[in-house]
Amino acid sequence: MQSESEIFILALSQKSLMKKISIILFFLSIFALHSYAQIDSGFKIGRLKYNGGGDWYNDPSAEINLLKFVSANTNIKTNPKYEFVDLTAGNIFAYSFLFMTGHGNIVFSETDTKKLRTYLEGGGFLYVDDDYGLDKSFRREIKKVFPEKDLVELPFNYGLYNCMYNFPSGPPKTHEHDNKPSQGFGIFANERLCVYYTYESNPSDGWADADIHKDPPEKREEALRFGTNIIVWVLMN
Repeated sequence: MQSESEIFILALSQKSLMKKISIILFFLSIFALHSYAQIDSGFKIGRLKYNGGGDWYNDPSAEINLLKFVSANTNIKTNPKYEFVDLTAGNIFAYSFLFMTGHGNIVFSETDTKKLRTYLEGGGFLYVDDDYGLDKSFRREIKKVFPEKDLVELPFNYGLYNCMYNFPSGPPKTHEHDNKPSQGFGIFANERLCVYYTYESNPSDGWADADIHKDPPEKREEALRFGTNIIVWVLMN
């Protein structure tokens, strides 16, 4: 027969387990409700507003043009609007796809890191495009989110690079920056790509209005096709 102390400890353990299950179910319900909402309103992207001073807000036409391109060239219904969500104060769980870019510094608070990890492990996706100058701070801050994981370069035969349009050499080289080869890195949670990061590539500049960066039409088309691949891959997985 169990003692009173053993019964008390067992009850506490069961209570703790039920609390954890409740939290998991809560976040899963958020993503489920959001998925149903997107069926009606169309796929959308949330621009991630972060602290640290970096220009998280640059090129607001980028997502609009990409979503219009996706809608015109696939059977995916999109909601082509520029919407931003504050990592610290906003509801990132209202978006299944977050986009982060900029040239400067990023700082995640302890609360930010926990929130972002919960989002990513619960089914959310974050695409980060280094707009030149973001690399050092992004690598530092994402390590806070996943201290036990490393950004790994995706092989060129990874499905994201051929799920819609074929990119046999990985991310396109939209802008030269330091004249290094373009690279695409990922972090996986539960065997699912939850963070994708492009370095020395900068396709999101190619999504912006044509008069912003003066990229030739073929470069913009290439960048938009690549962005389409990212969205298609996320929706497939």
